[in-house]
Amino acid sequence: MTTHLIEGLAVEVEGDGPAIVCVHGLGGTSNTWTPLLPALRGRRIVRIDLPGSGRSASIAGELSIGSMADAVEAVCRHLDVTAAVFLGHSMGTIVCQHVATRNPSLVTGLALFGPLLCPPDAGRPGILARADKSATGGIAALQEIADAIVAAATSRETRETRPAVLALVRESVMRQTPHGYAQSCAALAGAQAAPIDQIKVPTLLVTGDQDGVAPPAAVDAMAGRIEGSRMVVLAGCGHWTPFEKPLECARELDQFLRPAN
Repeated sequence: MTTHLIEGLAVEVEGDGPAIVCVHGLGGTSNTWTPLLPALRGRRIVRIDLPGSGRSASIAGELSIGSMADAVEAVCRHLDVTAAVFLGHSMGTIVCQHVATRNPSLVTGLALFGPLLCPPDAGRPGILARADKSATGGIAALQEIADAIVAAATSRETRETRPAVLALVRESVMRQTPHGYAQSCAALAGAQAAPIDQIKVPTLLVTGDQDGVAPPAAVDAMAGRIEGSRMVVLAGCGHWTPFEKPLECARELDQFLRPAN
């Protein structure tokens, strides 16, 4: 594995073969995808820390889903990736949808975990309040946010029986800088839906039966708009699908990618 710094972004690249580009969600990093790496063998895996997330530098001014998509496409150009399957989690699924609809020749398939079109209008003020809390409260506020996410965005089974997964989620959020996390929250709060009816590539949609961010009913509605897509609901799973159900996610991903191998 080689770590690159591309236009301020930390990017991990490993393997050879057809490209697969991995885009994490809010509070995530390239390590969101570590549990799924066994399913990606035989491919060139590109894992990006989005602007202001993980080890990547923040940008000057406001961050948006559009600028995140710009950054992902810039990484692809730098690495000579002209066609790839895109993996996304949570906010990263919105980024992937925008890339797929505005640059369709780049995207040969989509595997989206905890997918959403954009936040519901009723949820946007809460995301903005989280941005303000992180921006003004520093590390102490980010710790409170991380603890709240662990309590609200994981399944009951995960909270009761898998303390290591809770630690992973908490550490992922705490790995952010308060300023970078606030920028990402503001970007998510302002996100608009991509025209997903235009997506014509194989698409896998995976959510948890206890995912309050990407509830099964909403994901089913997405599946109805993406021609030929397949939806999977994982039992006993919240929103952090790759951490909470790594074996099940890897199995679905392996099945999804196999026809293209």
